[in-house]
Amino acid sequence: MAETRKVISLPRLNGLTPTLESTALKLMEEAGELAQAIGKYRGLSGEQDRMDEVRAVGYILDELIDVAQTAVTMMFVLEERYQVDVEQAVDRHIKKMAEKGYMI
Repeated sequence: MAETRKVISLPRLNGLTPTLESTALKLMEEAGELAQAIGKYRGLSGEQDRMDEVRAVGYILDELIDVAQTAVTMMFVLEERYQVDVEQAVDRHIKKMAEKGYMI
């Protein structure tokens, strides 16, 4: 089976001293902002504040990248403080997704 991957690379941020706990809280904050973007700006929250489709999708994408950056930051914290092998975990994840039929 041929495997196709699109790689999205995000940097290790410097100038920060994240902990596992602070990064988890930041991840939840960013996920909340993503949910707000999806609900509020697509007219699903009951509020009148609504964006047109193009602007809403752009805002959703920006918030999703914030979530992804924070998740990547947490992986760096796990690597640096707990000596986990993120690359090995990603390989296990991809294998699991393939076994479930999510990768054709």
